[in-house]
Amino acid sequence: MMKLDGVAAFVTTVDAGSISAAARRLGLAKSVVSERLAELERTLGATLIQRSTRRLALTNSGETFLPRAQRILREMEAAASELDATSGKLAGPLRLSAPVGFGTLHLGPALARFLQDHPDIELSLELDDAFVDAATGGFDAVLRHGAIGDGRLIARRLASSRRLLVAAPDYLAEHGVPASLADLEAHRGILYANRSGDWRFATGHGWTVVRPRPALRVNNGLVMRDAALAGLGLALLPTFFVHEELRRGALVEVNPGWPAEGAELFLTYPRDHGASAKIRALGDCLRRTFGDPPYWEAT
Repeated sequence: MMKLDGVAAFVTTVDAGSISAAARRLGLAKSVVSERLAELERTLGATLIQRSTRRLALTNSGETFLPRAQRILREMEAAASELDATSGKLAGPLRLSAPVGFGTLHLGPALARFLQDHPDIELSLELDDAFVDAATGGFDAVLRHGAIGDGRLIARRLASSRRLLVAAPDYLAEHGVPASLADLEAHRGILYANRSGDWRFATGHGWTVVRPRPALRVNNGLVMRDAALAGLGLALLPTFFVHEELRRGALVEVNPGWPAEGAELFLTYPRDHGASAKIRALGDCLRRTFGDPPYWEAT
């Protein structure tokens, strides 16, 4: 009979990239994970992973079995979560991914409150500014900023966030304050490397794209904010990055006559996974903590 702990060892090994990393993630000895994998393969009568000293590789049988194994674990975790929810108790693992900057600034208090309310949940948070595919990345949920447009996912709105064009007062004193979209192209821009680098503004004729002279390209909003504070140029940033700096005058909003493209924060999870009681509780806690409108939009 196939054992669930063997399925968990297999999926975790593939996700972690090695048996050693899987053992650390599962809190087990490496030998225990190896034996569980071997027992699963004996039960199935097939080799799932080719082991070598340098790397692991899935066999054809492993490729075929992996999505079913992942689904088995998701369904077991969801079933356990639903049973716990009926008794008012949520427990077990919950893996969340979020962008580095937003997570650093805003997730700490929210997740502390969530874990205080549900102390039996084992939360794992990974911060990453690279694109994380919520459908295949091995996470229960992924916090995303911006449009989703992926039919494989369910996206639950958490909060809104405007994008504002900002600069340091010293930069504007030296280079002038742009008064129109056309003026922006003569200025230096601090650009987000994970997007095209273009700035989009909602005008009376639809979207107008502005391409400033690049001063810096970087894939982290906090570094962009710090570069703007240092006077390197203009930056188009979400309000959740700059609301405190605007309040104390370290950064100034630049108004070129039209609003910049905004975005919203979503909690996303695979459609075929469904919203477990733990994910629903997490979303509710984040919404309450951020507020509506969120506290970073307060003037």
